[in-house]
Amino acid sequence: MTDRIEKLKEFLKGNPDDSFLKHAMALEQVKLGDDEGAVSTFQEILETEPGYVGSYYHLAACLLRLGQTEKALAIYHKGMEEAKKAGDHHAYNELRAAYEDITE
Repeated sequence: MTDRIEKLKEFLKGNPDDSFLKHAMALEQVKLGDDEGAVSTFQEILETEPGYVGSYYHLAACLLRLGQTEKALAIYHKGMEEAKKAGDHHAYNELRAAYEDITE
């Protein structure tokens, strides 16, 4: 386990509902090749804070690497809906481009 993950775990003890810290944890899990762990962490974020748009892209990418294409497409689609609601055009365009890369 990396020092970063240990530090994030310590921070999360004091603030267990912090989506930013959880997102950082999931990205560290991805770096370590733990896509299954990252999927779980990203899902936890989105269950409690569906408007945390940045997690959709990374969750879908993990699902693709795990061979779960249909689930990834659904996550990209949900992320596009949330990005549109939030007026986050940049995130929407990134999610749409990733979605189209798979469907075209």
